[in-house]
Amino acid sequence: MTSSEFTADIAPARLTVGLVSAGRVGTAVGEALERVGHVVVACSAVSADSVERATTRLPDTEILPVDEVARRAELLVLAVPDTELASIAAGLASTGAVAPGKLVVHTSGANGISILAPLTALGAIPLAIHPAMTFTGEPEDTDRLSSACFGVTAADEIGYAVAQALVLELGGEPVHVSEQNRLLYHAALAHGANHLVTVVADALDALGVALEGPGFPGIDKDPNTAVRVLAPLVTAALENTLRRGQSALTGPVARGDVDAVASHLTSLDSVDPGIADEYRALALRAAHKIGSKSELVEFLEGER
Repeated sequence: MTSSEFTADIAPARLTVGLVSAGRVGTAVGEALERVGHVVVACSAVSADSVERATTRLPDTEILPVDEVARRAELLVLAVPDTELASIAAGLASTGAVAPGKLVVHTSGANGISILAPLTALGAIPLAIHPAMTFTGEPEDTDRLSSACFGVTAADEIGYAVAQALVLELGGEPVHVSEQNRLLYHAALAHGANHLVTVVADALDALGVALEGPGFPGIDKDPNTAVRVLAPLVTAALENTLRRGQSALTGPVARGDVDAVASHLTSLDSVDPGIADEYRALALRAAHKIGSKSELVEFLEGER
């Protein structure tokens, strides 16, 4: 049987799903699976937030201990923090709750399937299916999965076919990530998304200070002005970068304007030295990537 034939065969199958646990990612994945006809029969939930998510967004799902969740499921989803995944896998293996042939999926970006080795040894089918998306814990997380890519790692062709079928059912796009490249894959995503949050938040802080002071007569000060000013610029810059890469860079670093960069550093340092340090480091990285003027590179290196 070919991979495509296997995918076609399993796509209509409805699976009983067990969810460990009802965190931000797990709840969204569980809710998305239910939307396409699978049934989340049980989940684990310890914190008050997890219990609330489970009861409000998966109201027909029974909250049970982890081993009982595993026993009831044909598809077991381990949506736990990376630091807990190995111990969860080992603990489940010791309980006998995972029978041969059970599908065991984890949602960690940094790990492949080797971390599920204790369960694989029992005959489980290990899958690493990571949604490349940020999660806030709100219901819109589930909607976003339908536009996301999923980093997929499996042991063999059959495993990839199963993973592909699940991702396609959710409306996502499966992307193969080899076992040895999972950490690099996750580091790249974290660098692009997490650090973007920090840069934009720092820019909003500095812009908020810049916009302080009395307004024009008859015009009230609006605390959301900084967001309105920055949002179109940041959105355009992100879109341009995704289309054109580093060539989308504009501004004083792209021009090699040492005086402007120095002035920026002085202004930012007066608000928060940490923001100035961040600006300096990123400006130096940008200058190296585009081959900016040596004077600018030397200035930024001398400032470190």
